[in-house]
Amino acid sequence: MVLLLPRSQNPPPDLHHHFPIDRGGKGPSRLGRLERASSAMAKLSCLLIVSFAVVAALAATDDDAAAAAEGITVAEASSDPENKCVYTIYVRTGTIWKGGTDSVIGVTLLGADGSGVRIRDLQRWGGLMGDGHDYYERGNLDIFSGRGPCMRQAPCRMNLTSDGTGPHHGWYCNYLEATVTGPHLGCAQQLFTVEQWLATDASPYRLYAVVDNCNKAKDAAAADADEPRVTVL
Repeated sequence: MVLLLPRSQNPPPDLHHHFPIDRGGKGPSRLGRLERASSAMAKLSCLLIVSFAVVAALAATDDDAAAAAEGITVAEASSDPENKCVYTIYVRTGTIWKGGTDSVIGVTLLGADGSGVRIRDLQRWGGLMGDGHDYYERGNLDIFSGRGPCMRQAPCRMNLTSDGTGPHHGWYCNYLEATVTGPHLGCAQQLFTVEQWLATDASPYRLYAVVDNCNKAKDAAAADADEPRVTVL
């Protein structure tokens, strides 16, 4: 993003009027020049910080708007009374060499209708492993839990993501298991087998993994519908 500052219409200022004059009378003192330069740099730094903050806010807003248009709600760590469902997520990191990561891991859970819940940062949202725990290291089974909006349908599709940051970005995930429960909703549980690298330097060379179990759920439901139901008295 480039900010274009309007050109001043006023004539250039009298430098002898704004800068202190040294004893020799030959121009601005060195101290005066340094003070003016320092002040200008401070103003420029503040302007750049504000600009970057605005750009980041707009990008996040656009991302949330796009998700909302798809029927996906962004789950945040908050006390919103509308967050009536409890999500518990287990993530298993593989024991393969260099399988752990320091990147930020997020997940989007979707129902068969395409609506769902997105969690940008699992650790920040609901990490339960305690202070000082190093998440997503080799062999870890990390547990996360938090409140969020209830999904219209049980989760059967998942998009696991990594932001690719940190000293070692590559991550090998075995699986993610999600449990969702809420008032008068029962309990929905889904196991998503990943067995994939989320990395740019290992196959399949991407920072996300999509697992779709929705067709399996439909097939199971159809099979159950065909079977006779017996009530035991």
